[in-house]
Amino acid sequence: MTKLEIVIPVLNEEKVLASSVTILHEFLTQHMTNYDWQITIADNGSTDSTREIACGLATRISRTKLYTIDIRGRGLALKKVWLSSAADIMAYMDVDLSTDLLYLKPLIDTVHSNEFQIAIGSRLMRDSLVSGRSLQREITSRGYSILFRTLFRTSFKDAQCGFKAISRQAANEILPLVENDKWFFDTEMLILAEKKGYKIKEIPVRWTDDPDSRVNILSTALEDVKGLCRLLVKS
Repeated sequence: MTKLEIVIPVLNEEKVLASSVTILHEFLTQHMTNYDWQITIADNGSTDSTREIACGLATRISRTKLYTIDIRGRGLALKKVWLSSAADIMAYMDVDLSTDLLYLKPLIDTVHSNEFQIAIGSRLMRDSLVSGRSLQREITSRGYSILFRTLFRTSFKDAQCGFKAISRQAANEILPLVENDKWFFDTEMLILAEKKGYKIKEIPVRWTDDPDSRVNILSTALEDVKGLCRLLVKS
């Protein structure tokens, strides 16, 4: 049976962590029976009670474990967990479960088919269903998409949606090349993957904005632009 590891990177998420992991576990139990799956909570430097809650969840809930690093960075957490994983397919999702879990099986099945090595959720495709998103975030997201597609001629539109899956082979080759350990990690991984010839499938999803999102739009945008410039110089 194909091994699947789903990572939830967390930083100070004490309010939603327990409920989200419980919902995800119930969904996987009911709908992902053809996979040998595991949930990994990747705590990267939380200073609230997130780590204690995650430890309790790992103790009480089957197929759930905690991975901890003291350095902050979503990209760093994903890189460390995925490269140390024994799974055939690795995935991740945001702890707020902004992306409807009904799209998880199509995401994983796409990579399992071997036709594509990476599958990503998209909020920018025609069939995507997005609600609760501010005009500022929408404009920023679409502007960023136009920017990286213009610079790198990518096949995908939404690099930053927190809903992705990758094959073991692709992860082993691409992740050691990714330099960014924060929010630009996703974009860099996808651009490098296409340059290496890996096929990426973009899947329209139903996505609901989290009003308590920790993403700072300005600082993230600046980080993304710097990352694109770095990749452009290297290309």
